[in-house]
Amino acid sequence: MEMVHAIGRRKAAVARVYLTEGTGKITINKRDLKEYFPSELIQFVVKQPLNLLDVAEKYDIKVNVYGGGFTGQSQALRLAIARALVKINAEDKKALRAEGFMTRDARVVERKKPGRPKARRRFQFSKR
Repeated sequence: MEMVHAIGRRKAAVARVYLTEGTGKITINKRDLKEYFPSELIQFVVKQPLNLLDVAEKYDIKVNVYGGGFTGQSQALRLAIARALVKINAEDKKALRAEGFMTRDARVVERKKPGRPKARRRFQFSKR
């Protein structure tokens, strides 16, 4: 099996994933998963598609991720991993879609409008 490449996005974060056959090592921006995401919960989010298909120990994953915060980055990474797994085996798509891992979460920050302090917030109004 050659290298499989996929991209995942979430909010401002972009994750580029390279999957190769290996022992289950996940490297993010040249650092280990546990070092890059110290939080157990976020490590769990990243590994969800792998655990669902029981292939956590089968592939080595190299990731370039930038933009956004750690939550957005982890969810972008989850989408990228799911997309890469579907490229390897198309039969897995149904299971991943059922868990919601194949859906790009389109919610992004609304832009700030002119004449207002924030996107929807209005300046304080008083009649007198």
